[in-house]
Amino acid sequence: MKETLLEMERYAKEKNVPIIEKDSIAYIMKYIKTHNIKNILEIGSAIGYSAILMAGASPLVKVTTIERDEIRYMECLKNVKKCGLEKEINVVFQDALEVNLTNVSYDLIFIDAAKGQYTKFFEKFKYFLAPGGVIITDNLKFHGYVGKKDLIESKNLRGLIDKIEKYIDFLKNNEEFDTEFIDVGDGISVSKRKNEK
Repeated sequence: MKETLLEMERYAKEKNVPIIEKDSIAYIMKYIKTHNIKNILEIGSAIGYSAILMAGASPLVKVTTIERDEIRYMECLKNVKKCGLEKEINVVFQDALEVNLTNVSYDLIFIDAAKGQYTKFFEKFKYFLAPGGVIITDNLKFHGYVGKKDLIESKNLRGLIDKIEKYIDFLKNNEEFDTEFIDVGDGISVSKRKNEK
């Protein structure tokens, strides 16, 4: 598995595929072990890097991961198979906003897909959070650009940062969830329902 993960890191670098930073995934894996997490939903598989590491955090973990890009989806399937984790990881080829879930709940929902859709993902999937579960979101610093919009020349990038900042405000002002912002990797948030403290 270690060899496959190294190959994936090289592939991601060469093909410019964003994969989670090591500090962030280390924090999440520790969280999975400490809080006895079993069922995980990941929004945005990319090539399967974080799904494989989360599934490897504990033998009890099952991951459902959703990816809408066909090339990345195929690459993810290939990597999951190489690691022998087909039973632990279910890869779904679909746009997460169009996925219909029924009769499922997750201890951890990990949002790491299209940054501009973070609020929509949160609003859609919070209904599938098990009691005591958490929603973790990655890339909230977005390479240090968040909070420094004025310094960005690219209009597209400025628009994206604007959406991430709005999502951070959405989390801070959310009446249903308490969110802790963790300064690891590219910045992550951990959101829990308020009545389940």
